[in-house]
Amino acid sequence: MPATAPGNRTRLDVRLFGHAGGPLKAVFRAGDDEVTVRSEVALAPASKRALDDAQLREQLGRLGETPFALTTVDTAGLGVGLFLPVSELNRLRQEATDELLLHRDWARQAMLAEREERIAAAIGRVRVVSEVPAAPAAPYALRASVYTADDALAAADGGATEVVLDPFLRHPAPPLARVRALRDALAERGVAFRLRTPSIVRPEERRALEKWLALELPLLSGHLGLVMEQGRAGRDVVADYAVNAFNQHTAAEIFRLGARRVTLSVELTADEMAQVVAPWDGDGFDAFVYGRPEGMTIEHCVLSAAFDRVPTTCRDLCVQKHTNVQLTDPAGYAFPVATDSACRNRLLHSRPVEGAEALPRLWRAGIRGYQAVFNVAGDPVREIVAGYRGALDALAAGGRPDVAAVRAAVGPAFTRGHFARAV
Repeated sequence: MPATAPGNRTRLDVRLFGHAGGPLKAVFRAGDDEVTVRSEVALAPASKRALDDAQLREQLGRLGETPFALTTVDTAGLGVGLFLPVSELNRLRQEATDELLLHRDWARQAMLAEREERIAAAIGRVRVVSEVPAAPAAPYALRASVYTADDALAAADGGATEVVLDPFLRHPAPPLARVRALRDALAERGVAFRLRTPSIVRPEERRALEKWLALELPLLSGHLGLVMEQGRAGRDVVADYAVNAFNQHTAAEIFRLGARRVTLSVELTADEMAQVVAPWDGDGFDAFVYGRPEGMTIEHCVLSAAFDRVPTTCRDLCVQKHTNVQLTDPAGYAFPVATDSACRNRLLHSRPVEGAEALPRLWRAGIRGYQAVFNVAGDPVREIVAGYRGALDALAAGGRPDVAAVRAAVGPAFTRGHFARAV
């Protein structure tokens, strides 16, 4: 690698050679690259000011916007008392730096070409369809992700085929006995039950997660390590949207790691989703069609900071006094903040994504798994789930979904997300 000069520029070393009556020869070296240039004007005995170190450094060091910085000028091979016009020194510097930049461009182009060849070869070795996921027995799956038992039962009433409980979304997590009771209540209704894990699990937090894994429930997880660990152990694991399955090769790798199903990235358009799932004819994929994605997870609690409290020791703030916290941006959009069981803040989208319009396109692509997420208080869970259930029933019967019925349940404050607009 080229040695660097101050300001992260590449150091430029110059050696000069010449005698009276001959050209000035200059060797410019930048890292491993070296060019030689010669003056078009011969060196002559100086009648006034001879070339000296100060003048040579002044003229050769005017490197402007180039990535070079002059470091050494070696004049051991240059005769004494010689003269060369300043314009010629400037021309030599310009010619040398132009050639060095050209060599650098060639080297970069060669490096990029080699890199593209390696990437293409690596992609060519990937088996996109590592194994075809088993097709669902039912015509489709409508998964409602909630964080309270009441919302779970409301989702079941609305027609969800599976309820996903996120017990970690708010602080504190519910007792295990309540989760078992909810599982049993849903089973009596013929509704499947799944547990959503945190997308961030520090090594020191793993022990606290073990009691939840010991429930031996199917899982929805955006934590790729947990997807691999639990999937390879034989557990039914769906990879959540946080794994960001953005292309076919990522999806193939997630299946290979052990996921039974993969939730597509919320940043894909409907057409891009269709392209990703094409090798599998849509089997094994879920689409996030309703809800507020988690935009980011914040380690430092904004609520404790606002009240000048010590994070993780101020549980009364989020549990009792300020259960619904929002951050408002300069445009006036309010973003809900959920303090999770690890006292992290999950920043949710200001408005729910609503993708009923995209359902026909997703259905034609073969996608039969649909996820609706309810992570704020007050959502009309039963009504929204019922709207999506009716839309999917219509598609399964060969008809068109009633988008207006879904929108009536959702209300006017929603976003179409990226279903029609690329990132």
